[in-house]
Amino acid sequence: PFPAVVIMHDCSGLGPRSSGDPHRWGTELIGGGYVILIPDSFTTRGHVGGVCTNPSPSRNEVSPSRRVRDAYAALGYVRTLPYVDGSRVALMGGSHGGSTTLATMVAPESDKETFARDKRAGFAAAVALYPSCAVRYGGWRVERQSGSGGAITEYIGVYRPVAPLLILIGENDDWTPAEPCRKLTEAAQKAGYPITIKIYSGAQHSFDNDRPTRYVAERVNLNSPTGRGATTGGDPKAWADSIRDVAGFLDQHLGKKQN
Repeated sequence: PFPAVVIMHDCSGLGPRSSGDPHRWGTELIGGGYVILIPDSFTTRGHVGGVCTNPSPSRNEVSPSRRVRDAYAALGYVRTLPYVDGSRVALMGGSHGGSTTLATMVAPESDKETFARDKRAGFAAAVALYPSCAVRYGGWRVERQSGSGGAITEYIGVYRPVAPLLILIGENDDWTPAEPCRKLTEAAQKAGYPITIKIYSGAQHSFDNDRPTRYVAERVNLNSPTGRGATTGGDPKAWADSIRDVAGFLDQHLGKKQN
């Protein structure tokens, strides 16, 4: 049986406006000997065009915290496949899917949480590509306050992953900035949790894309002063590096295909 990777798509979904990044990663990972499953969280919930530019409350219906259910449903399904080793399944996602990955992998704070049991026997490892780290995940949160000296950002608590986690993000990301992810990783490492980060020099959001860099003013961006506008664009060097980084990480934690 093969190891497998569940890939959670970004805010563009898997419809006609898809970034194409999940399938691009799927092609790479299939070539590396992994079974790939890409669940569609948006189409059947009325968001076939994605939610990248949709500020309406309906986007909350497919928020990363709600997509955790999709991730574990996908894990349950892939474990029924006779050609998959159910003990060697990883989770991966970019942007909205990266945030979903962080929400899925955070340890439960009590046994009464909805997915407490699923998490204990869940994914063996995870890769979060340019996720939003400036939100609450379990005991971790980021608070921003306005003071006389300007805005103050506080990083509070510890993100506790249930399995080894790798975060990959661009240095110049203006949609999901790298600094909160660096702080999240630093706090988790100090507490002894298996999490690592790599920040690609000069790279933007969606560095793994094959399209040129562009700024879109309509994109919903909670990290922008106006709440709108973000830059995305492929970076060939970061893309090549990320392929090696992801392959090495997955091989380490899932192992090569057994003969």
